[in-house]
Amino acid sequence: MNKNFLAVLCFFIIGVAFGQTKKLTLEEGVLQQYRAFRPDQILGFQWVPDTNQFLYFEELGRKLMIANPNDTKGKELVALADLNNTLKTEIRSFWGIELKNNSTFILSDGAKYFEYNFITKKGTLIATLSDKAENQTLNNTKDLVAFTEDNNLYFINKNNSKVAVTNETNSGIVSGQTYARSEFGISGGIFWSPKSSFLAFYQKDETEVADYPLLDINETPGKLVNIKYPMIGQKSEKPRVGIYNLATQQTVFITPKGAADAYLTNLSWTPDEKYVLIAEVNREQNNMSLHLYDAKNGAFVRTLLNEKNDKWVEPEHPAFFPHKNSNNFVWFSEKSGFQNLYYYSIEGKLIKQLTNNQFVAQSILGSNTKGTEIYFTATGPNAMNKLAYKVDLKGKQTLLTKTDGTHTVTVNHDGSYFFDEYTNHTTQSKSLLVDSKFKSTVLVESSNKYKDYIIGTSEIKTIKSADGTTDLVTRLIKPSNFDATKKYPVMVYVYGGPHAQLITNSYLDGANLWMYWMAEQGYLVFTVDNRGSENRGFAFESVIHRQLGINEMEDQIKGVEYLKSLPYVDGNRLAVHGWSYGGFMTTSLMLRKPGTFTTGVAGGPVTDWKYYEAMYGERYMDTPAENQSGFDQANTLNHVKNLKGKLLLIHGTVDDVVVMQHNLALVKKFIEAEKQVDFFPYPMHKHNVGGKDRVHLMRKVLEYIIQNNQ
Repeated sequence: MNKNFLAVLCFFIIGVAFGQTKKLTLEEGVLQQYRAFRPDQILGFQWVPDTNQFLYFEELGRKLMIANPNDTKGKELVALADLNNTLKTEIRSFWGIELKNNSTFILSDGAKYFEYNFITKKGTLIATLSDKAENQTLNNTKDLVAFTEDNNLYFINKNNSKVAVTNETNSGIVSGQTYARSEFGISGGIFWSPKSSFLAFYQKDETEVADYPLLDINETPGKLVNIKYPMIGQKSEKPRVGIYNLATQQTVFITPKGAADAYLTNLSWTPDEKYVLIAEVNREQNNMSLHLYDAKNGAFVRTLLNEKNDKWVEPEHPAFFPHKNSNNFVWFSEKSGFQNLYYYSIEGKLIKQLTNNQFVAQSILGSNTKGTEIYFTATGPNAMNKLAYKVDLKGKQTLLTKTDGTHTVTVNHDGSYFFDEYTNHTTQSKSLLVDSKFKSTVLVESSNKYKDYIIGTSEIKTIKSADGTTDLVTRLIKPSNFDATKKYPVMVYVYGGPHAQLITNSYLDGANLWMYWMAEQGYLVFTVDNRGSENRGFAFESVIHRQLGINEMEDQIKGVEYLKSLPYVDGNRLAVHGWSYGGFMTTSLMLRKPGTFTTGVAGGPVTDWKYYEAMYGERYMDTPAENQSGFDQANTLNHVKNLKGKLLLIHGTVDDVVVMQHNLALVKKFIEAEKQVDFFPYPMHKHNVGGKDRVHLMRKVLEYIIQNNQ
């Protein structure tokens, strides 16, 4: 018998006996990607301040470990039982601890905050909060806690007494919370000064913002719940920044220098606490000024810089101060066409453009203790990556992460070591400790958590966009038993809007695990990141301005043309699915490119941009008064007569992001046009469907496609 044949036969037998044998269930595909299939990782990594020691968790946070570069195996720092015995509490894990210094950490059981010294093994209660407390924010020295209750701001002082910073009785005045619907990188509304002499906060006046009704069906009878929802072109929030002086117990307020409804964003403190920096953006979002204010009296000092753009200016990063003894700062700007870093004096003089990359800087990780090196993340030349770099104040840039992929990096106090955890197309997760000479020690390398499962493959390629020159990244998921001689139906998964990138250099290439389940049903699952999506620079993203959906659709059609060029694609059996902006894209493709897809499933879609929120919508579309033709063109309600094929519309009934008026208005237009569509609500779910109900959602979506894409 031929030896080569025997070798192949043995390989086949071994593969059947020991290879992938389990079939992925849809429940697993929806719920277990980051649970049962979560890779082996270093959990809760934190550098101990001013040392080379680091903390991490074992047993999912129930065990706190300490290690150092010379002993990376680590040892248990404190037992959870001993901690609870000392503090007289019942804390279940170490998740959420914050290091105060090199011997003490802060942790909370939800209502109480404790300080625990892991050298002396002694602990102290530092703050007690009520059940109504939200937005809890520790100061830099970890001995004061600010928080909100309802719409007012408070803090717990060092005597564990509650101090009111605001005492507003008007329900339309909201202090200490995120505002501008979390646009402009805003993730909170409380800002302690470096030495805790002051407490700054966002305050928004929503009095003139329209109430939007949501129905709580869990009450008998149903209960009306109003939210404040500023739609495009309508009355919006009016912001102020409050600065509370802890010594005088007085507050000064800063209002926009422009219109009352301009945006005050990206607040930061100078290290000496003398000044507050605030980026003010006009409501049209084409003019941004970074202003400097006196912290004691709120007086305007000077404008540090100004940026204008005919399309939009979108600051998303507060000023960063590399050195604790200097007010010179680093500012992100996209004015070169890509996010880069610029170094300014507090007088507003540009000292140095630190980076001049033709790729996107994403975030600042920190600086060394000397303030001479700044660590940041960026895509690098391949936009699918997330890499770490450092740059000195003279502009010398160094790549820290040498392997392509998506990296999470934490640098120690002096830059002598950094922790690097990364994933890429072939690596589920790998955790390293790297020194300043780039010598690395592997802490954990995950095994393949899918090794026992029958799972398909993913192909990453590029195609040309509709402009004929721009490269677009595509991802094609194939079933495990793919046969190039067969013809396969395709499901196109789409988002397509700004601030999102679906295809990344990570394990599974950024795909959801349920897509691999869908592939095992005999499907190809295809995605293309069209122009307008994230991490490719301003020109790539801003083609959407005043014409949402136009260029995005044309690029998606280029993806369809590519699919139809493949000999194993059944070009007559194409379906499309997306959520939110992807829902807008799905309905747009079904109605404006009729006949391209047999079936569409649109979740939480924007259907008419005039119903969407002002902050996001006006940036990209302006207002109907300024751009009526653009709104008419993008309005899916104007194209219902074109529907061919099957369309399922889905919406959470208490969606407070894309309100259900979008979908109901579209359904009404379909009825008037005598067009049959399917509609499925998810009662009491917001903008997306979470928890176990998400399995129901994805079964609804995918079975609808399988049944109708014939």
